[in-house]
Amino acid sequence: MEKLTLQQLESHLWESANILRGSIDSSDYKNYIFGLLFLKRLNDVFVETAKRIEEEEGDDYGWTDRDEHQFFVPEGARWEDIRSKTQDIGNAINTAFEKLEDENVSLKGVLVTIDFNDKEKLPDRLLLQLIQHFSAISLSNASLSEPDMLGRAYEYLIKQFADDAGKKGGEFYTPSKVVELIVKLIKPQEGMRVCDPTVGSGGMLIQSVDYIKETGGNPRNLVLHGQERNLNTWAICKMNLLLHGLSDHRIEKGDTIREPKLLEEGELILYDRVIANPPFSLKNWGREEAESDEYGRFRFGLPSKNAGDYAFIQHMIATLNHEGKAGVVMPHGVLFRGGAEGTIRKGIIEEDLLEAVIGLPSNLFYGTGIPACILILNRNKPEERKNKIFFLDASQDYQEGKNQNTLRDQDIEKIVAAYDKYEEVDKYCRSVGIEEIRENDYNLNIARYIDTTEEEEQIDVAVAIAELRKLEKEREEVEMVLYGYLKELGYGE
Repeated sequence: MEKLTLQQLESHLWESANILRGSIDSSDYKNYIFGLLFLKRLNDVFVETAKRIEEEEGDDYGWTDRDEHQFFVPEGARWEDIRSKTQDIGNAINTAFEKLEDENVSLKGVLVTIDFNDKEKLPDRLLLQLIQHFSAISLSNASLSEPDMLGRAYEYLIKQFADDAGKKGGEFYTPSKVVELIVKLIKPQEGMRVCDPTVGSGGMLIQSVDYIKETGGNPRNLVLHGQERNLNTWAICKMNLLLHGLSDHRIEKGDTIREPKLLEEGELILYDRVIANPPFSLKNWGREEAESDEYGRFRFGLPSKNAGDYAFIQHMIATLNHEGKAGVVMPHGVLFRGGAEGTIRKGIIEEDLLEAVIGLPSNLFYGTGIPACILILNRNKPEERKNKIFFLDASQDYQEGKNQNTLRDQDIEKIVAAYDKYEEVDKYCRSVGIEEIRENDYNLNIARYIDTTEEEEQIDVAVAIAELRKLEKEREEVEMVLYGYLKELGYGE
């Protein structure tokens, strides 16, 4: 049997979006396509395992014994049950989701967030077309040409939907090159606890696992935690991790600032690495609840009601263990805004928690053209980095795109190499002592510390005058020749 390639799977999945196009809003595609993809994958692996047991043992207990499967797919939830329906297909899919959740504790709440039983949006003829479309491919392990293919195809879809849906889609997706950069800066290792408090679709956790694999580590004993307030995005994250084979994780539902759920015995869980891209300058972030916070997260001060950036930064600091490191994407405003934010920034700087400020190119993110920066926070700075902050201006290195700019591999390598070496590079990066930052009233605006202006070329006046006289003489000679020609033609005196 010919195996399915990643490219074939990606185009097949994108074609399912074309089937839905026009019937529903593009920002809703993901819920339906991800739901069916997940359902088909669980079914095909279940059937594959059950048939193998039947062939090897000559027994049908593979179809009934729950212990033989990571996910048990009961009767009524199997693909053939749905495929046999010609009407009320949406209801049949919803029923399958409910049965799957009843049988598998780890899927609780993941699938029932998707409602297929809306005949105005999803009439039977449309669902019939979608079911037939997904029936054309097998998603069993034996059918896939590479082990992590489904997870990669899923990420491709997430990116496509973010592109397609613009701002709405971008809420749950950070461009993968930006994620790759942060992961390479904070360097997670096997055996660590890693958390994303605004986890979105889970890309930052997945890339942390990828990084550990690439650097020769074993990600199996890695602890992955996250929290996400949007219910549909939470479900997408759970599916994404499961499709990558990452079943040992904890992703909580809820608002990280208002109601942190990653707790042990009533205390915040502490992590080796925290990584996040919180919503920029969130207005209704939970100021009222923060005033009575019982976890001691806001000891540097409370941000104003209309920008929650420093609420997320302080939450991340509060969840780092004594050797912990964090990487967070932020708007440039956090570097220089005054008032309550200025006070908080001063406290973080004076406690020597901020290790680096990295300015990124503009227009990298979905739904906003404003340039962002990465802050690296470190509770355990090496001796040579203590009482210093490393500034790096990477705003000029990128690939220009039609809708969006992107970081190239060489841009990421350049940033990571400079950060690791911690040496000054003219007009690009340098480490700055806290004394100089105090003198600048704790303003972290990158332009204050890295001069990127091009020096004007010095002019030697004597050489310039000599050059001018030479040119004047040449002009006179040319004019003499020209007058000679004009005279011959009868135009002169």
